Amino acid sequence: MGIFKNVTVEELNKWGPNTMAENIGIEFTAVGEDYLEAKMPVDHRTHQPMGLLHGGASVALAETMGSVAAMCCVDITKQYCVGLEINANHIKSVRDGYVKGVTKPIHIGKKTQVWEIRISSEAGELVCISRITMAVIDKKN
Repeated sequence: MGIFKNVTVEELNKWGPNTMAENIGIEFTAVGEDYLEAKMPVDHRTHQPMGLLHGGASVALAETMGSVAAMCCVDITKQYCVGLEINANHIKSVRDGYVKGVTKPIHIGKKTQVWEIRISSEAGELVCISRITMAVIDKKN
């Protein structure tokens, strides 16, 4: 059984309204046994001044995906997850269309999680690779 066995795309997209994810058009598109997939438009909302996908938009997609994936691995009535560190290597530029992110766990522990996010163009070319470390925090009663 996978780590996302009880998660649906519809449930993931319910976390988007009134967030940065909604403002830049991030939408979850698939859930696998050990991965989540989302897409983001490359348009006026995510461009930098030269008309290319802004690196910060790629990082926003990566952070959104890693954060949501981490929350799917805890009991949200008892814990929540926050980002500790994120890094990104920007490999290839994109001017339009969509990029697709796929996140998979590297480590799921009791107090930390590490996720890898690979962002690709519609042609399947690697655009950005990112890794996020999440802290798992107990809610106070």
